[in-house]
Amino acid sequence: MQPPRLGAVEGGHERNLPFTSQCQTEDMTLDSLQPDAASSHGEGVPEEPFDVEPPYEPDDEALAAVEKYGDRFLDRELSWLRFNQRVLELAEDPHLPLLERTRFLAIFTSNLDEFFMVRVAGLKRRIAAGLAVPAASGLMPSEVLEVIWSTTRELVERQARLFRDEIVPALSDAGIELVRWDDLDREEQKTCKRLFKDRVFPVLTPLAVDPAHPFPYISGLSLNLAVLIRNPKTGKEHFARVKVPPIFSRFVPVGNQRFVPLEDVIGEHLKRLFPGMEVLEVHTFRVTRNEDLEVEEDDAENLLAALEKELLRRRFGPPVRLEVEESIAPQVLELLVSELDVREEEVFKLRGPLDLRGLHDIADLPRQELKYPAFVPTTHPLLAEVESAAPVDVFKAARRHDVLLHHPYDSFATSVQRFIEQAAADRHVLAIKQTLYRTSGDSPIIDALIDAAEAGKQVLVIVEIKARFDEEANIRWARKLEQAGCHVVYGLVGLKTHCKLAMVVRDEPDGIRRYTHIGTGNYNPKTSRLYEDVGLITTDERIGDDVAHLFNNLSGWSRNASYDQLLVAPDSVRSGLIEQIHREIAHHQAGRAAGIRLKANSVVDEAVIDALYLASQAGVTVDLLVRGICSLRPGVPGLSETVSVRSVLGRFLEHSRIFWFENDGDPQAWIGSADMMHRNLDRRVEVLVRLPGDDNVASIGALLDLAFDESTSAWELDSAGHWTRNAGTVHLQENLIEAQRRRR
Repeated sequence: MQPPRLGAVEGGHERNLPFTSQCQTEDMTLDSLQPDAASSHGEGVPEEPFDVEPPYEPDDEALAAVEKYGDRFLDRELSWLRFNQRVLELAEDPHLPLLERTRFLAIFTSNLDEFFMVRVAGLKRRIAAGLAVPAASGLMPSEVLEVIWSTTRELVERQARLFRDEIVPALSDAGIELVRWDDLDREEQKTCKRLFKDRVFPVLTPLAVDPAHPFPYISGLSLNLAVLIRNPKTGKEHFARVKVPPIFSRFVPVGNQRFVPLEDVIGEHLKRLFPGMEVLEVHTFRVTRNEDLEVEEDDAENLLAALEKELLRRRFGPPVRLEVEESIAPQVLELLVSELDVREEEVFKLRGPLDLRGLHDIADLPRQELKYPAFVPTTHPLLAEVESAAPVDVFKAARRHDVLLHHPYDSFATSVQRFIEQAAADRHVLAIKQTLYRTSGDSPIIDALIDAAEAGKQVLVIVEIKARFDEEANIRWARKLEQAGCHVVYGLVGLKTHCKLAMVVRDEPDGIRRYTHIGTGNYNPKTSRLYEDVGLITTDERIGDDVAHLFNNLSGWSRNASYDQLLVAPDSVRSGLIEQIHREIAHHQAGRAAGIRLKANSVVDEAVIDALYLASQAGVTVDLLVRGICSLRPGVPGLSETVSVRSVLGRFLEHSRIFWFENDGDPQAWIGSADMMHRNLDRRVEVLVRLPGDDNVASIGALLDLAFDESTSAWELDSAGHWTRNAGTVHLQENLIEAQRRRR
C-alpha cells in the first residue's frame, strides 16, 4: 500500500447534552463521557429502529422550494481542490512542528497525483467518449477542467514557493540541509561519485530516441531525466531518457543531515552513461497517467484473472499531466509534448525539484523535537478494567457491556486486533467472518485468520480485491487465505464490499453467542495509528442477527434486504438517512427538540443534500463536519440558513462517519463506513449501525459537541464554496490526546 493518501490528515447544538468548558479540561475520550460505563449493552434502545409515528413526507411544494435553487450544489472536483488547499495550509502553518509541515508538503503532492490519475482522467475520458453532460453543479466537464488547470497551477506554484522560501531555509536553520549538486563540497561530491559508481550506475538504463529506437514508454509518476546529447564527430544531436530509479531514496544523504536530490547525482555523472558523447542539457520531467481501473465484472468469468490483466494495462494509461522544470529547453519540451500527446494546459512548469513525495523520508528523520510529541494509544478502559500483564479478554469484556472504540486514542492492537487473534486461538470459537478492504502488508489479522482456518475453525473472508491502488496486495492476501483453507469471497458482482464487519461465533455454556465488531475504518493495524475512526464491539443479539444475514447475502444466494439495527447500501442507507432527516423536520414542526449533526469524509449525494436543505428550510439546525468534499452550500438565504459546515484537519486523518439525530430529546447515533457519495450509496456494500445504549450515544454527542464548539479550531465553508480557517484555540485532536494521556 502507498503511504496513506492523506498521511496524517487527509480531516454543539445538542440540547440535552450541552457543551461546557469543563469538557475541555476533563477527559474527552469516548469512554470517559459515558454516564455509566458498566451499563448493560442495549439499554435505552426501543424494539424498533424508528418510532411508530408516521414520518414526515415532503409534498411537491416543499420539494419545489428546494429545487428552484438551480445552483445549490458546489462542484465536487473543485471542492476536492479546496480540500487539498487546506492540506497545503497546514504545511504553511508556522505553529506546526517543522517536520510535520514538511510531511504535509509530501501529502499535498500525493493527493494531487491521485486526483489527476482518477478524477481528471475521468473527466477527460467522458469528454473523449462524447458522454459529457453537466454535473450537479451545472458545470460541463470542459468547464470544470479549465478551472482545475488554473487552480492547480496556482496551488503547485504556491507549494513550490513555500518549499523554496520557507521550508528549506527553516530546515537548514534546524541543521537539515536540502542542497543541490553545486552546493556540495569536494568530499561530499566524492561520496556521491562512489554511490553512483557502486549502486546507481548498474541500475540505470538509458533509452535513446532515433529511427531505430522509438520514443520510450514513460511510466506514470516516475521521475525522469530528458537528456540532450551530441555526437562530436557528426555534430548530430540526440534525445535520451533516463529514469530515476524509485528503489533508492529520493534525497541522498551525504552526511551531517545534508541531502541532495538523486536526480542531481545522476545528472552530474551522465557521461558514464553516454561515453564518447557530449551531454548538452539535462532536464527533469514527470508524467501522470490515467491509472483508474475498469473491470467489466459481468463479462469476467474469473474476477482475479480479469483484474490482474487490467493491472498490467494500468501502466499504459494515457497521460493527463506533464510536469517539467521551468528551465527546460524549448526543443526538449516540444518533443515531450508531441511524443506524450499532452495539451499545453496540461503542462506544469515549476522550479525544481519536482515530485516532493520524497519529503516523507525527510519527515521521518529521527528529530523528535521537530515533530508532534510522541503519542502511544492505550487500551480502552472497558477492555482492561483491572491493570494486568495478561492479554485483554475481549469476550469477557463484551459480555459485560458494549465497547465503543475511538481510534487512534484507543489502541487498535489491544481491541480489534486482539479480538480476532483471541478468536483464532480460542478453542470455543466455531467460526470467524470478516470483511477486508485494505490491510497492511504484514497484517497480524491476516495471520490470525490463517491460524484459525488451520485450527479447523470455519473462516469466511470477504476480500474486496478492487480497492483502488491496493488491488495487487489484496490479490496476494486473497490467495494466501485460500491456500490456508479460508472461505474467500469477492463480494457481489457490480458492488465493492466497503463495510467494516467482523463476527465471531462462540460456543458457550448457555449456548451459541455472537460477538460483532462494526467500524468506520479498515482492518489495518498501520493506518489505525494515523486514521481517526470509531467502532463498536457488541454481543447485542439484534445486531448479531443483522450482521449474520448480511454475511449470508455476501457469501451465498440469500437476498435479505431488511435489517433491524442496520442500514445497508445500496438498499437502505440513503433512504434510511433521509427518513431520519424527515423525522427531525416532523419533530421541529411539532415543537419538539430537533437537530442533525453529520460527520463524514465527503458529502456529495444530491438526494441527501436536498433532504438537509428541506430540514434547514423548516428551521432544523444542521451541522456538518466534512473532512474532504462538500457539495452543499451553507448559509444561502431561504435555502440553508441553519446549516453550518466545518472541516478539521491535523495530525490524524478524520475518517469516521457519524450520523446523529436529536429525536425529541432521545438522540439516535449511527456509525459506519458510508460517505454521502453516489459510489458509496449505489455501488458499494456499506453498513451503518445504530448505536445501542444511551451511554454510547451520549459519548458520540459529547464528541460532536467539542467538534462543533465555536472555540474549536476548524475551517468553515461559506455559500460561495470558500473555506476559511477560524480563530478557534481548542484543537480537537490535541484535546483528545491530552484526555487519553490523563486516562493513562
